[in-house]
Amino acid sequence: MMREPVVVNGVTRWLKAGETMNQQNEAKEPTMPVLREEIGYVLRDVRQRQGRTLREVSHDARVSLGYLSEVERGQKEASSELLSAITAALDIPLSVMLREVSDRIAVEEAVQIPDTIPAELAHRYAKQQQQGHGYNRGDHLAKR
Repeated sequence: MMREPVVVNGVTRWLKAGETMNQQNEAKEPTMPVLREEIGYVLRDVRQRQGRTLREVSHDARVSLGYLSEVERGQKEASSELLSAITAALDIPLSVMLREVSDRIAVEEAVQIPDTIPAELAHRYAKQQQQGHGYNRGDHLAKR
């Protein structure tokens, strides 16, 4: 069966070819996400986006190739020290990896991920979009 990646809020999900997120969610019973699996998915996704091999990352993290593979497949629980070593080898902060895991779990649990943009900025951005103007980071500073 063919599966294809679908990105939702920066989180990559693998769906059956031609299936939408809604169809997938309707088709299966709600399941409790397994933390070690979500961590593995995120670690693998980061590594693959960097174009790195398991061997390269395992060497840099000083973790056996087989163990890193099992962590990525969600078969082994990784300690905080091991996760720290792996994220350091991937050159990403542990907090970023954990945030991605959190976002994936929120999607699994069908939780609405809150918008972290302050209401004032969101309103200003929406107003500019309606007027056809882009938003530049310095815009709010120039109006002070």
